[in-house]
Amino acid sequence: MLEYLFKLYPETLAIHGLFTSTRSMTSQIPSGDPAHVPVLDNRIARRIFLRHHGLLAPPWDAPKTARDHVQALGFVQVDSINTVMRAHDMILAARHKPYRPKHLQKALETDRQLFEHWTHDASVLPIEAYPYWRHKFRRDRDRLARNWKDWRRDGIEEQFETILTHIRDGGPVSTADVGKDEKRTSGGWWDWNPSKTALEFLWRTGELAITARQGFRKI
Repeated sequence: MLEYLFKLYPETLAIHGLFTSTRSMTSQIPSGDPAHVPVLDNRIARRIFLRHHGLLAPPWDAPKTARDHVQALGFVQVDSINTVMRAHDMILAARHKPYRPKHLQKALETDRQLFEHWTHDASVLPIEAYPYWRHKFRRDRDRLARNWKDWRRDGIEEQFETILTHIRDGGPVSTADVGKDEKRTSGGWWDWNPSKTALEFLWRTGELAITARQGFRKI
């Protein structure tokens, strides 16, 4: 583990005088003797954590794009919380002072350097990750088809081709553009009509992609 950390953060470890190279590091760890394995103190551990999350360097230093920061972090969760600005914008602004929400929007909607999909929640990811997400699409198709039959209203599958035809003929849509003749209830946050559920299912399983957001509504 320490060798892995040294490869990632040689300057951080060397600055604090813990190790100057992998050779000096391994020489200090007697083979088979866990009692002599060096322990990172809290100060060094904090610096490694902050550097790994892009928070160690001054936020105005080293001009980086929104795409660069998402690439470094792996992904950024998209969040509707909007007290000062939306949470995902706060994450990126904390790491790069010149950042503005339009920078993420351009990387997503114009340059297509990023894409939006589901990690533990809706998130922005580097487009380089998209080929690997195809495995997730296949896995989620079976899981969602099985679970959503119990959790959602009936009639989801019947809407798949209707939704796809609507988009092929008319272009991108939001949930407000589909299922207008379907009964809408006040059954709670997750009580979706069949067309909204079908739209979400087709996105989650890779048949559709988010091309933009208006306000916070997916398009």
